[in-house]
Amino acid sequence: MLTRRHLLCCGAAAGLFTALAGPARAGLLNPCRGGLPDALRPLVERSFEGLDPAQLWDVHTHLLGTGDSGSGCTVNAQLGQWWHPVEMLRKRVILSAACVPPDAPSIDRAYVQRLRALTDDFPAGPRWMLFAFDQACDDAGRPHAGHTTFHVPDAYADHVAAETPQRFAWVASVHPYRPDALARLDAALAGGAVALKWLPSSMNIDLRDARLRPFYDRLAAARLPVIVHCGEERAVPGAGRDALGNPLLVRAALERGVRIVIAHCASLGTALDLDRTRPRDVPAFSLFARLMDEGWGERLLGDISVVLQTNREPEVARTLLTREDWQPRLLHGSDYPLPGIPAAVRLPVLVGAGLLDTADAAPLQALREHNPLLFDLALKRLARWRGARLSAAVFATRPHFQRPMGA
Repeated sequence: MLTRRHLLCCGAAAGLFTALAGPARAGLLNPCRGGLPDALRPLVERSFEGLDPAQLWDVHTHLLGTGDSGSGCTVNAQLGQWWHPVEMLRKRVILSAACVPPDAPSIDRAYVQRLRALTDDFPAGPRWMLFAFDQACDDAGRPHAGHTTFHVPDAYADHVAAETPQRFAWVASVHPYRPDALARLDAALAGGAVALKWLPSSMNIDLRDARLRPFYDRLAAARLPVIVHCGEERAVPGAGRDALGNPLLVRAALERGVRIVIAHCASLGTALDLDRTRPRDVPAFSLFARLMDEGWGERLLGDISVVLQTNREPEVARTLLTREDWQPRLLHGSDYPLPGIPAAVRLPVLVGAGLLDTADAAPLQALREHNPLLFDLALKRLARWRGARLSAAVFATRPHFQRPMGA
């Protein structure tokens, strides 16, 4: 049965497909210009002022693939079916953001080649944390193909990182409901994973489930951080369990000593305020702010990927820029390949909101067309609100992901 939401989505997709007849006007397709012009190098140098490149790790970088190289990656069949126009559009836009032609001999290899080329424009030192992404599972821990938007195995993330260790580290993803979840976690730890990634609403993970307690205890003992998506999720619908993205649910892990990184600072959508006698929906970001002020210390962090996207309220960025006390616990991340979607961040909107100087918009726009990763870094370094800016501590992310010897 078609719901109102499905009809709205299909209508939106039809409009977007029409817009794609003129990609430049639509702002959905990446122009994918190669090479960094000399005229943009001063902007890049400005972006690194006051930073130690060796401490700069991008803590939110996606790997994607179809498995055409033997990687084991998969994508949901709906992304290639014309009768699922929203999913087809999703795939086209994401591939364009990563500058991967749909007819590339190998989508797996083209994706990694482009990512490596973008990192070549950075000085020596920075690294990107490449995400594995486990399958959605049902409540019994069985993989659910229909609810899995895409799958990137741990072994593949490990392999890609090992090929270019000076640029890449890898992040494991293990669904904790799996019968062999602890064994998989131990294998990831032995393989050098620097963190674990969960997207609860998409994967069907209830962070309060008692079955997670042994998993949490192992994570805490190993001091392996968990990067947890909180707030609304639009890019990876998966299981569609939106209530599981409530930021307050991370307390279950924090209370057992697990270090948690809340992806995107829960900056999109609403969630139930479960602390109220009569819960009601409030901005998810307000719940993130409550957690940050609860005294968890270094156990609770937030990554700032996509917080300047046009679909975020300006007040999110204003708060992050002005809360200097939070900034040692805020971490730079790009959510690559999303910075390659031109419409995702509309620079004139940021200028109008007082978050960006008018003079910086044009060079940033040019930089985005050549290197979205550099664009993302430069934008965050240039963002201001009434003189407040993100401190250098936000970009010194490496120490948060180095486990002690023997852990």
